[in-house]
Amino acid sequence: MDSTTAVFALDDVLSRSARLVRRAQQLPPAGARPVTISGRVGGWIAPRALESIRALPGVDVEDEAVHIRAASTGGLGLESVLRGVAQTLQAAGCIRAWRDEQVDVVAEGRCFSRIERGATRPLGLLTQAVHLNAWTPDGRLWVARRSLSKPTDPGLWDTLSGGLVSAGEELETALLRETYEEAGLPAVALADHAPLRTVVRMHRRLPDGYQVENVLVSDCVLDAGAVPRNLDGEVMEFRCVAAGPLQDLLAQGAFSLEAELCVLDSLRHRLQDPLVAISH
Repeated sequence: MDSTTAVFALDDVLSRSARLVRRAQQLPPAGARPVTISGRVGGWIAPRALESIRALPGVDVEDEAVHIRAASTGGLGLESVLRGVAQTLQAAGCIRAWRDEQVDVVAEGRCFSRIERGATRPLGLLTQAVHLNAWTPDGRLWVARRSLSKPTDPGLWDTLSGGLVSAGEELETALLRETYEEAGLPAVALADHAPLRTVVRMHRRLPDGYQVENVLVSDCVLDAGAVPRNLDGEVMEFRCVAAGPLQDLLAQGAFSLEAELCVLDSLRHRLQDPLVAISH
């Protein structure tokens, strides 16, 4: 029996996870309308964002939905239309942080184009985020505290690394990239990490719109001498916590919602099959 098994009870982990999943399932913002991309349902747009883009080429506003497609007038392809949408949302103050990073635009399971990641929440578009839970050989968990400059959940604790999957990027590649950028760990340090698994699809109202996001997580056991160091300025500190302090952080609500769901999912796996969990 390791310290995790001694401190955490499986029933408690499962019930807490269930409560958090309910918190992660919110209806779209009041007055939001469905957004279609090239005729496929792909998002939800709130009234303020809608007013800023309704006159743009390629945007067709109806009572029941907002349709975004290539514009025959002017010969604008879908990617150009979406670029104009993102730039207009930025000028109208609807985007909290412009990242100069592109993510895929997915509707009904099909990828149609790409768009600035800062525009996904004003449009309620689906994104994908990958996380890594990194354990030590003696059963402690590495956690990272989010920078105070982060637009969402500043100062809260997080998994060792996590972030959005970029346009055209494989999930595995995104996990390795994020772990290097945020924790300074090369791919070789993650050679035995577990396959990524989906924890939840979040639907959450946020100040800048609607977060619709697949949250995926992997677990690994880092070598005893591995020490993370942040490279991109998005982490203010790392901490390696034993089961007792980890339980305290969870009880205090000190983690972001996504991170807590990922940590609890990892705890569930360790409690249900500890030998498998520690062999990654």
